[in-house]
Amino acid sequence: MISTIFQKIFGTQNDREVKKYYKRLKGVNELEAKYENMSDDELKAAFNALKDEVRAGKSEDEVLNDVFAIVREAGKRTLGMRHFDVQIIGGMVLHEGRIAEMKTGEGKTLVATLPVVLNAMSGKGVHVVTVNDYLAKRDATQMGVLYNFLGLSVDVALSGQNSDSIRKAAYDADITYGTNSEFGFDYLRDNMKFDENDKVQRGHNFVIVDEVDSILIDEARTPLIISGPTNRTLDGYIKANDVAKKLVRGEPADLSVPGSKPTGDFVVDEKNRNIIITEEGISNAEKLFGVENLYDLNNAILSHHLDQALKAHNLFEKDVHYVLRGNEIVIVDEFTGRLSEGRRFSEGLHQALEAKEGVQIQEESQTLADTTYQNYFRMYKKMAGMTGTAQTEATEFSQIYKLEVISIPTNVPVKRIDANDLIYKTTAEKFKAVIDEIKKANSKGQPVLVGTASIERSEMLHEMLVKAGIAHSVLNAKNHEKEAEIIAEAGKKGAVTIATNMAGRGVDIRIDDEVRALGGLYIIGTERHESRRIDNQLRGRAGRQGDPGMSRFYLSLEDNLLRIFGADRIKAIMDRLGIDEGESIESKLVTRAVENAQKKVENLHFEARKHLLEYDDVANEQRKTIYKYRDELLDKEYDMSEKIAENRLAYVTNLLESVEIFEITMKEDFDLKALVSHLESDSSESIDESELAGLDYNELVAKICEILEQRYTEKMSILSAEQKREIEKVLYLQVLDGAWREHLYQMDILKTGIGLRGYNQKDPLTEYKKESYNLFVELVTRLKTESVKMLSLLRLKPRDEALQDEAAAMRSRMQDEQNEMLRAEEQLSGNKKIPRNAPCPCGSGKKYKECHGKSGPKKGVFA
Repeated sequence: MISTIFQKIFGTQNDREVKKYYKRLKGVNELEAKYENMSDDELKAAFNALKDEVRAGKSEDEVLNDVFAIVREAGKRTLGMRHFDVQIIGGMVLHEGRIAEMKTGEGKTLVATLPVVLNAMSGKGVHVVTVNDYLAKRDATQMGVLYNFLGLSVDVALSGQNSDSIRKAAYDADITYGTNSEFGFDYLRDNMKFDENDKVQRGHNFVIVDEVDSILIDEARTPLIISGPTNRTLDGYIKANDVAKKLVRGEPADLSVPGSKPTGDFVVDEKNRNIIITEEGISNAEKLFGVENLYDLNNAILSHHLDQALKAHNLFEKDVHYVLRGNEIVIVDEFTGRLSEGRRFSEGLHQALEAKEGVQIQEESQTLADTTYQNYFRMYKKMAGMTGTAQTEATEFSQIYKLEVISIPTNVPVKRIDANDLIYKTTAEKFKAVIDEIKKANSKGQPVLVGTASIERSEMLHEMLVKAGIAHSVLNAKNHEKEAEIIAEAGKKGAVTIATNMAGRGVDIRIDDEVRALGGLYIIGTERHESRRIDNQLRGRAGRQGDPGMSRFYLSLEDNLLRIFGADRIKAIMDRLGIDEGESIESKLVTRAVENAQKKVENLHFEARKHLLEYDDVANEQRKTIYKYRDELLDKEYDMSEKIAENRLAYVTNLLESVEIFEITMKEDFDLKALVSHLESDSSESIDESELAGLDYNELVAKICEILEQRYTEKMSILSAEQKREIEKVLYLQVLDGAWREHLYQMDILKTGIGLRGYNQKDPLTEYKKESYNLFVELVTRLKTESVKMLSLLRLKPRDEALQDEAAAMRSRMQDEQNEMLRAEEQLSGNKKIPRNAPCPCGSGKKYKECHGKSGPKKGVFA
């Protein structure tokens, strides 16, 4: 009560903010005459002078009034449109990194040109995000005339543009239009590149998100995921299987006998469930594969296949670890003894088992990269948004994105009449009333737009209108361009259009004078959505720019929202009032009760999104760390020598721990035999035990590091400094990407089961943070040790000219494989669905539903 009185006297917080903008508006309006009197060349020269000042260090705020006045004048000359005062205010709100809530038809596309031009002056790039490709292309084309007049370049990043050069050109423009999914996936793809020059995006400076509620709230429920097959060459598994069967299993070295070495081609470490290939085994494998060097860069995948094939034959037993059912390998759960339907071993082990048993080898799909829209958009230095409906989600925008919502008055007062809801007992009665109302409006020529909550309801209503003999259009959100054409025609005399509540966003429905005289566009809602915002968006279709219009919602006690919240109470009222079949009740109290139910559902959804984001925030910190390290590796100036020395030290320390040599261990108790044996089996580095005798812990670490460094330096001496650095970076990237993908698997599996910790009186989120931190520590350790092992196993032979391009060729080959994986399967959060009976894009020859579209639980190493 006190709050209401205070607001009536002093105005709301929003009113006070808008008043501040009106004060600044005067400064822009006072400059209109100055720029109006300039020629085109003089106007451009004035803009370029301001642009030079900004690039010299002047703040954008200092030139805002002049730039906005220039853009307004440029709009008049190039588009024939003058920015209204409220549009200038909208531009100020966007420039300050806020959300401008402006009703449908207020010209938000034109509003965006003001902050876009102002923030593009620095040359750091501005991104404008739309809900679909059609709107991105339309807005870039229409507003591009204004931008080009002022000397700014504009381009659009569209789906289906597979050429990196085309996409790079789009991002190099001063202003880039595109969809949220394209911006997000380009970011993920950039962090899978093997050359800095192949990246398409050039940073995240300033972004304006159109229909911000749709993108940052509705679509933010689903993460961005790029997935692909783990390997493209299935014949490698068959070849490795044949080689594995011919190699001879040996015995480990006898540590009690000086100089003892392992026998045979390989040794099975059953304790750690690992395979160690001997020097003799490597030579025999090279002969069987028909290659000179199994650990050559070109043959790296063969050694991986062989390792998995040896594991399949020597560590995994049929009817114990797995069963053969038909043509399928099914895992046996080691804890329950039950079959684990739909799950597969990762890292190619399942394929190795399929090769072993002679069944069809299936490719495996895995997550290559992922993020959420929330965390993608929070990377921008400054973010702004615009929509007709944002106030109902103001809390979420503030808490998640630190975005404040400012409601801007309409240019002309709204004349639309929003009638109270009509509530019927049954769905059948409700739809009969809707058809009768459509007939009534249609008979006099008043256009009607009918909003439904689902495509199923749209089709039902379509059949009813066909039976009633009423000509109409049905809007399905499948073809965006056609969708825009249909919605644009919805305001014509006699038009009847059925649409799902969200369809056709971003396109104005214009009416002529004849329709205005008939009462304007009539909006009929056939069901209340769970979110008030969606209902307001539907209502906002009518009454643009002071046009007349009307809206009304038809509800029934069988609608989901009413059925769950208070249907019994309303039904009792209807029975008491003696409401007969076909009759309805109309009450502000009931309408308010429905809105309260919507608020409850909105809060539930908000908490769910917030919960998901809390989990992704944990992963996001790890993601940023890995991507930062990846960028360092791609940097041509980055010095690898210090990193290699650091990793070598970590590797040696871990090696000593593995044979139980610690800093507190007496040197007399050092098991040097085990140490040199382990070193040789692990990285093929042979060190004479006598070189290490008598050393204490620190001296031992230093000595082994010195020997490894010396040998590595000698090995790489045949290369130039540039070639050496290039090969090191390529190998490090290979290790990093493989380890990161495996880490994503483990994080997914952890997240799936972490909720069960709640039954043990533990907070799942806290547990997730602990466990994910431990996994990340393991990842970092694995990166250090695996990179050192990879460099130790690397063998180089002088090959004249061929050697010169070895690293570049390897990098190119790795990038080609990565690109092929990306093309094979890119999950666009439901935006680009592959028909289930269509051929799988991975090239397997199978139907999508039988290949990468196969349903089932997440696959992973712990499956």
